Amino acid sequence: MKSRIVAAAVATALLGLAGIFAPPALAATAAKQRIDLRVLVLDDGTTGVDTLRAQLDREGVPYDALTLGADTRPAITPAFLADTAGGVRRAKYQGVILPNEGSVTGAEATALADFEREFKVRQIDAYTWANPNVGESTGWSGVLDGATMRVTDAGKAAGFGYLTGAVPIDDRDPATPESFGYLGASAPAAGATFTPLVTATPPGGGVTGSLMGVYSHDGREELAITLAANRYQTHALELGHGLITWLTRGVHLGYTRNWLSVHVDDVFLPDDRWDTVHNCTVGDDCNPQRDPAVQPFNTTIRMTKDDVSALVAWQNSRGIKLDMVFNGGGSVEAGAGDPLTAAYLAAKGQFRWINHTYDHAYLGCVQDFSVTPWRCTTDARGATQWVSQADISAQIKQNVDWARSKGIPLDAGELVTGEHSGLKTLPQMPADNPNLAPALAANKVQDVASDASREPAARPVGAATTVPRHPMNIYYNVATVAEEVDEYNWLYTSTANGGSGLCADNPASTCIAPLAASGFAGYIVPLESRIAYDHVVSADPAPHYAHQSNLAEDRILYPVLDSVLARYRATYTTATPVLNPKFAEVAQQNRRQAAWSAAVRARTVEAYLLDGKVTVTNRGTAALDVPLTAPNGTKLVSASLLGVEVTGAAFGDAYGGERSAWRSVGKGGQQQLRVAN
Repeated sequence: MKSRIVAAAVATALLGLAGIFAPPALAATAAKQRIDLRVLVLDDGTTGVDTLRAQLDREGVPYDALTLGADTRPAITPAFLADTAGGVRRAKYQGVILPNEGSVTGAEATALADFEREFKVRQIDAYTWANPNVGESTGWSGVLDGATMRVTDAGKAAGFGYLTGAVPIDDRDPATPESFGYLGASAPAAGATFTPLVTATPPGGGVTGSLMGVYSHDGREELAITLAANRYQTHALELGHGLITWLTRGVHLGYTRNWLSVHVDDVFLPDDRWDTVHNCTVGDDCNPQRDPAVQPFNTTIRMTKDDVSALVAWQNSRGIKLDMVFNGGGSVEAGAGDPLTAAYLAAKGQFRWINHTYDHAYLGCVQDFSVTPWRCTTDARGATQWVSQADISAQIKQNVDWARSKGIPLDAGELVTGEHSGLKTLPQMPADNPNLAPALAANKVQDVASDASREPAARPVGAATTVPRHPMNIYYNVATVAEEVDEYNWLYTSTANGGSGLCADNPASTCIAPLAASGFAGYIVPLESRIAYDHVVSADPAPHYAHQSNLAEDRILYPVLDSVLARYRATYTTATPVLNPKFAEVAQQNRRQAAWSAAVRARTVEAYLLDGKVTVTNRGTAALDVPLTAPNGTKLVSASLLGVEVTGAAFGDAYGGERSAWRSVGKGGQQQLRVAN
């Protein structure tokens, strides 16, 4: 009896607080519509649709794709698009992407229009021309390479508010047309409106017109894109999130951030130097019979104490920390009075530190350098000879022990092997060293770096997982501008122009005209910074890596990083900062993304919006981190008792003018959000 009285008292108290915790709409209206958090993509194989699919994939937004030309695809009918669930009308999709406004016809077009009208579901036309069917007329058409787009005030309010306003259109090769567009003028039908979200002016000046705008007509909203784009173009990467935000009204499964972390390998070691006369690396691939015996080519490259001071100053002024991927053996070899070690240890709290093994030993097969290129040593039976588990473990542990003896803060679960060795490396090593995984396990290594140019996806190595890293074409064996330009010319010019000709033999490469000394600032820095920038703005958390040699002498890494940061901070608002994740944080993001992608493929997560509340249910076999994005003001639903909702703290983290987070949802569990109006 006593328990019933207490329960009644609690219920009465909660009902009295209903005006505080429950929005008026909750009590005033009955549930009418449920919108499932999934996008419908009607795909005809064109690059416009592919560009939007790529953005959905980057953010982890669930979608169903129908191939329009396939005979076996389901018909787009009212029943395909909507039904009734729990006594309320249910939209199976929250947004629709079409190749263009005329991609479906007849009964399918009618069903789609009725669906969008009933549920207020938005539509994107991936690429079309400025024509009356999308509320426009063509003011100008042509190649827009190098023009600057502008996000309008309406565009910022509609989902592009993370951008400062100016978005340059790519012009990567002045000799090749890259982006054709139609600059549209507003020409809506009677009773309709057209609102430009992104506009541009032709490169030579003239009329300003819309490249992305919303045609509101017949009770529907249709965003028409009149700029051709593909998934790899920088401006498509920058604008992609805004398109998804507009399509979903800012409420969707998925999560995006812009990341930049840079690993500096070989700290404390000297790096070999490029020989600009013989076009090889002294101590690495030069012929020993002709290795030069005079300066400067026989000198290695190693940072000085002044380089450490410059690094600290750069980090503090840019607000970015670089990761020192170190080899303690280099310090020991340099001797007890090593000025570089003393400078690093005096500033050790300024850096993040990652184990690079004790002295950079190769941890794959036993190498045979009697032939070029080298090969794996084999025994009399032809079996590959591998570096032993004991030797791998010694390289890992000895470096950890050295760091701890110096008070260097270190996560022993992180590892970058020398040259990513131990992992498979084609053509010599088609498989990992079988002794690597047990050595990692014995030393409790969870995250081991890999080369993203060889293996772009993370994968297990025993109980550990790889973390792909992007290499930068700021070479390990150069410290001066002259050396970088010389090696770049050797690799990327034809034999006729004095180069190696490798660019002509490699179908993935392009030969260039030889660069002069000014080519470092005029060609290499813009190209390499653009490549790195594209990684940053494509929701890719993978670190980049360079080498300690690049922070010595001419310190040639800094101009590239400065260019990346300058472009980023000119394009994105201060509410959308570039994040600087630690190695373990990158690994965690990779694991979350992989698990989420698997759940999306298996359709084990149900999520919908009903009367302003998002409900996510995990129907999988284990707990799952679920990515969610919602407008500012959205709150977590902490309880619901006797029909009264109690909201708790603000949902997620602020980023780009909205809220987003990974939320852990247990097996069979739910997560609910009260979405801000």
